[in-house]
Amino acid sequence: MHSSDQPESAAEMFGLLLRHFRERAGLSQDQLGKRIGYSKSQVAMVERGARPPKGVFVHRADEVLGAQGALIVAAPKPPKKRSPLPDWFTGFAEVETGAHARHEYETHVVPGLLQTEAYARAVFASAHPTYDDDEIEEKVAARLARQTLLGRRPLPDISFVLEMSTLTRPIGSRRILKAQLHHLAEVARFRHVRIQLMSPDREDHAGLNGPFVLLETAERKQLAYIEGQGGSFFITDQPDLGDLFGRYSVLRAQAYTPERTLETIEKMAEEL
Repeated sequence: MHSSDQPESAAEMFGLLLRHFRERAGLSQDQLGKRIGYSKSQVAMVERGARPPKGVFVHRADEVLGAQGALIVAAPKPPKKRSPLPDWFTGFAEVETGAHARHEYETHVVPGLLQTEAYARAVFASAHPTYDDDEIEEKVAARLARQTLLGRRPLPDISFVLEMSTLTRPIGSRRILKAQLHHLAEVARFRHVRIQLMSPDREDHAGLNGPFVLLETAERKQLAYIEGQGGSFFITDQPDLGDLFGRYSVLRAQAYTPERTLETIEKMAEEL
């Protein structure tokens, strides 16, 4: 307890209440621990607020001490599990789940919906500030979970226009990139997915302002999503929205056909 002798956390408040009911029942910490299946030291730490009660501790203590639900109500609530998705991305992820159509132009890395597990792990492992191992695994799992959109029923209309540089940087290793290219070729054969590579030799280019994603919701509402360094925003108003859909149409016309793209990806994989 702090020098002010006032509880400063929910755990300390619960500890005071637990001690009150324990002393009222005439039980020692050791006696209470034996009745609820915990050690004396565990009871002592909970009473000091040094650790929150875990497992069935609260319900057993409430019953043994005749607290009539008071301990259950006062028990510290476990912290809400933080989403592995960035706060600025969660809104997009929610809309993406039910999308009728999704189109993306990307310039730097293979888009998340197309990444293999190993490639995604390498992307997150190279992030700055550095993620710890558990954070990386959570983010990889969240990214792979988003890929259920590719096989969702009814099938969404999905397309990508990718700069060649997204497929040449060996993120993770050449082995990881080779497997990633094979995966891209597999997805490119889906009837509802079209992947197109942009020729690096084009002199005119409609996408010089950077990557973006276009979505059409199940209600056929159109919107655009643009992501930058640690932030993002939606575009829902005209004329900006119409301009982006028009820009994407030009990009698709300027890019390789899906058939030529598939041949190029397969050749790139063979040469690695």
